[in-house]
This record gives sequence, C-alpha cells and structure tokens, in this order.
Amino acid sequence: MTAIQQRFVNAREAESPLDIVPVAGRIGAEIRGIALSGDLDDATIAAIRAALVRHKVIFFRDQHELDDARQEAFAEKLGEPVAHPTVPVAEGSRFLLELDSREGYAASSWHTDVTFVPAYPEASILRAIVIPEAGGDTLWANTVTAYEELPEPLRLLVDNLKAVHTNLYDYAGHFANLPQDKLEQHRAIFASTVYETEHPVVRVHPESGERSLLLGHFVKQFVGLNGADSQRLLAVLQDHVVKPENTVRWRWRAGDVAIWDNRATQHRAIADFGLQRRHLRRATIAGTVPVGIDGKESRLLKPEPLLQAAE
Repeated sequence: MTAIQQRFVNAREAESPLDIVPVAGRIGAEIRGIALSGDLDDATIAAIRAALVRHKVIFFRDQHELDDARQEAFAEKLGEPVAHPTVPVAEGSRFLLELDSREGYAASSWHTDVTFVPAYPEASILRAIVIPEAGGDTLWANTVTAYEELPEPLRLLVDNLKAVHTNLYDYAGHFANLPQDKLEQHRAIFASTVYETEHPVVRVHPESGERSLLLGHFVKQFVGLNGADSQRLLAVLQDHVVKPENTVRWRWRAGDVAIWDNRATQHRAIADFGLQRRHLRRATIAGTVPVGIDGKESRLLKPEPLLQAAE
C-alpha cells in the first residue's frame, strides 16, 4: 500500500473513547453506545467532534428519544446553531430546518450546505423522523481525498482558482420530479434574498489543516472563466469528488442521526422513493469564513456588504 493510499484508509481509532465502526473505506463511521442529548459531558462532545473531523460524516442509530427540543439542545453542545439564511425554521422550533418530502422529490444533486454565504455552516445534524420503506438514502463524498487524488496539473490549476457561489441557480436541474408550481414556490423562498460569495476552490480546514475542494451545485462560475468553460471545468472536478471510492451511502432508519463536517464533504439525497414520505429535520452549526492556500478569505459579493462609515 502506498503512502497516499494509507492516508485514505478510514480506520478505527484506537485512542478514541468512543465505539467507532468505519462504514466505507475513505469516509463515514457509525458511533455506537451513545444517546445524543444536551446532557452529554464535555469529554464526550470533544470525542464526537474529533471523530467528525477524522471521518467526515458520523452516524448514530436508534436515537428515538431525540425530539426537536433535544436535537436543538445537542446542537448547542456541539457548537453555535444557526438558522438557514432564507428558509423559515420548522414550526415549533428555534432553528431546525424542515426536510419533508411528500411527493417524491428531494435535493438530488451534490452540494455543500449554504456555500452561497461566506461563513457557511461547519456541520449539520440531520435526524430521521419518517423514512420510506425503500429508497431515500443519502450519499456523502470526501472532498479532501478528492483534492489529494487530483492529477498534478489539475491540482496546480485549482490551488489558485476562485469560484462564485449563489443560491440563484438551476432549481429544475437539481430537484427530481418537482412540479413547476412547487419549483417556483421553492425558488421564491430559497432565493428570497439573492446571495453571491467568492470562495477559494481549495479550502484549508481550520482544525485539521487538510485541503479540500469547495464546489457543488451552488457554483455559478469560476473567476476569470466564462460560463461555458466554468461548467465544463466544474463537471471535471465534480467527477473527481463523487468517485465511488470517495463516497459513503447511508440507508436511513427512523431515529437515525447523521452529522457531517460541511467543510470537508458534499452530499446529496437520492430521489428514488416515489410517493412515500421522507421526513427529516436538520440543525446547522455556525462556521468560519474559508481561507484558501494563499491565506485570503472568502468575500461576499451580493447583497453588497455595508460600506464602512467615512471617518
């Protein structure tokens, strides 16, 4: 096994106090024997965060005691929860996002959450409430191994590349089976305020120092390239991100919780569940503004930042 292959191995952690079972070879691990709540001690929370950075996405089965209030309390232990910038919170909650698909549609394209703002979330906590008898799985991809495996010419290109991300994108191309009226309703809410942010294509992880590809379906255009060239290059890079070797697939059961490092992953739901109901609720943890290899931070383009008052 080469050094780079060894680095990709998603192995057990002998030093962790948690019972961690890897799920796929490069990403994903199930943590057993823990009931998630706001009452977990600081040492356990620190171990969960460490496992999250290492494995990129972690899974907890049978969290049936975790209702909205307990999910919010756990999120507050894990970090600083934030609501979605445009979508209203779930009824009766303080910051949970409702993901309730009753008509066979879901966000079935690869993305990193909310990258159209500069300080997009560092992590998401997704709780399964109602799950289809068959279908409705979720995929995650490791954007760190995707970067590390790029051919050198592509790596040299992306190291100095920036991209504009926006929430005003091709909704019809990313929501399977969504009727036109529902599509327009979703667009009116999701893009009620239009955001554009310029990010480095290669982000340096603030905890691990790993480099990862910051892409996904919110990318509008690469800086310095026209729209057509941007789409062709995005397709090439996305193909590297979503190689089967970089991914993990989770078959949900009601009561499951998935937590992912939104700074080092992409994900997508699989819209293969017909008219069955698929109901989940998500909490997100506030993140920091990405920094590229050159040390420069992402910057907001729209809405235009408020100008500093003249001195």
